[in-house]
Amino acid sequence: MFYYDFGRGTGQRPSTGIFIYKNPKNQVEKNHNKEALALIETKKSQLIIEKQAVGSAFIPAHKFKSNFLEYYEEYVKLNKRKGNRHLVSSLKQFKLFIKSDFISPVEITENFCKRFRQFLLDKFTGSTPADYYARFKWAINAAESDGYFQRNPVSNVQSKSNPSIRMKENLEVDEYLTLLNTPCLNEEIKAAFTFSCYTGLRWVDVKKLEWKDIKGSVLTTRIIQAKTGRPVTLTLHPIAQSILET
Repeated sequence: MFYYDFGRGTGQRPSTGIFIYKNPKNQVEKNHNKEALALIETKKSQLIIEKQAVGSAFIPAHKFKSNFLEYYEEYVKLNKRKGNRHLVSSLKQFKLFIKSDFISPVEITENFCKRFRQFLLDKFTGSTPADYYARFKWAINAAESDGYFQRNPVSNVQSKSNPSIRMKENLEVDEYLTLLNTPCLNEEIKAAFTFSCYTGLRWVDVKKLEWKDIKGSVLTTRIIQAKTGRPVTLTLHPIAQSILET
């Protein structure tokens, strides 16, 4: 059995998990010894280079993923959060953009990043392209810290939103009344929609609310104002308040 030898202190001689047969009895065991010794030499070489590289700008090649797509996938796996789809979606769109299972870090230049940003702007409206590109930048920045880039390709390529040129239709009073008088198989859905109409809150914002956020007719949302850094407060309309009390 082979061990790493970092000293004679406790825990300084961990096992490599690799062994050879002292007296091989057949060709299978001889082949095992040959391959095990080759593996030991590879591991030893890699470890020596890693130790010698400490304190320098050099990063051993075996520490890199030659396919940046693998790095991106691992980054998403380690950093995705429940309820936040932007990071996962950014990877999905990146794959659609490159139309390949392989891309080298050297191919990701500033012009490449500009083309990917334009790809998102051509495909999505609103804040979506900016959100997806921002998550892509997270992965690139992490890769730069890990030594994949000598010059960050996204440093001069900022995220951009894409305001929709199509005006959204408003729900007029007569349409709203017609909707209220239309039978609905699920009264909870109808009540939730009505509550959103009278508060201006999206379902994703309503879902986060707790009873402690409501004091009398005042609702403290989980929406933080960019200017003040404080949560948005609303005075509930009597109809919205009655829905909560039902």
